[in-house]
Amino acid sequence: MSTTGNIELLSATLAKAKSEDRAALVAYLPAGFPSVDGAVEAVKAIVAGGADVVEIGLPHSDPVLDGPVIQTADDIALRGGVKIADVMRTVREAHGATGAPILVMTYWNPIDRYGVERFTAELAAAGGAGCILPDLPVQESALWREHAAKHGLATVFVVAPSSKDARLATITAAGSGFVYAASLMGVTGTRESVGNQAEDLVRRTRATSDLPVCVGLGVSNAAQAKQVAAFADGVIVGSAFVKLLLDAPDERAGLDAVRALAGELAEGVRRS
Repeated sequence: MSTTGNIELLSATLAKAKSEDRAALVAYLPAGFPSVDGAVEAVKAIVAGGADVVEIGLPHSDPVLDGPVIQTADDIALRGGVKIADVMRTVREAHGATGAPILVMTYWNPIDRYGVERFTAELAAAGGAGCILPDLPVQESALWREHAAKHGLATVFVVAPSSKDARLATITAAGSGFVYAASLMGVTGTRESVGNQAEDLVRRTRATSDLPVCVGLGVSNAAQAKQVAAFADGVIVGSAFVKLLLDAPDERAGLDAVRALAGELAEGVRRS
């Protein structure tokens, strides 16, 4: 069993989108929601619809970046007893079924408790491409980055409109895979507009690094995806997918809905 993760697949996938003169579509779904198997099916539906990259959320009881929609889904997953082993299984099965690069988005506390070496080894063995770590300060990330690099995993840090240029340079120098640009100050959720702060943040981030810059927080429809795709390397959508699954009358309807939304968003990121 290989213990080399799929950072190269992630980089190749983002490069392929760029070569097609479009932004990549990055989708987010929490593990264990509506169930462990249900989450795997949802990833398959979203990739079939047109997502290039998938982030699997590790449900956490105190998600500082997540708005009410994702908190609700996390709560359902946690009540269902989801464990880190289930997150790893979700990554393994989702990657195996789709061939897409799959990242884990997680707060630091669960990794710290689980053990960095164990977490990175298992994620790589599951075929994972890396981790998005929204609350891990770069200056405290050396141990994580050492193990992630050893196992071929990307370390994706989050930058925000409040990040000063010198801070952006520090963050992008430490990161790999891509940079997650939060489009606004606030939590995840669908919004009426994505805001002008995002374009400025992407421009400032690019000035410090050659890493692709993907924008998340607030993108929920094809028009917004198109708007963000005009200036970003990737468009990240999470709450809109989760809301469709929450609102669906049954699992089949939920899968059809997320596949359809992925298709609409995939059209949006193509900038035509």
